Amino acid sequence: MPRNGLLIEYEYCNGCHSCDVACKQEHQYPVGKGGLRISEIYTELPDKVRTDYLPFPTAYCDLCAPRVGRGEKPACVKACQAATMWYGTVAELAKLMEEKPHAVLFTPK
Repeated sequence: MPRNGLLIEYEYCNGCHSCDVACKQEHQYPVGKGGLRISEIYTELPDKVRTDYLPFPTAYCDLCAPRVGRGEKPACVKACQAATMWYGTVAELAKLMEEKPHAVLFTPK
């Protein structure tokens, strides 16, 4: 059986936290606990400061196994307003990642 994962293209993530909120609602996590954390990354360039937002799955992320089992997308992927998250097999996502220079690939245990 192929291994599944989550691809996050953070170049276009605007830090809206829709993925984070959807995850917390889906799993009914209490305050301070969740399947995603949004990190802000600041890079000083010669003429400006670049801000990137990186939604990164935590140890609680199970890629919404119950939702996926019903044929649905993980809650974070469905809720992403900037359409910067994809779910699929690692092989499919690795091919897609070739086209996305600012992306991370997450696979749970």
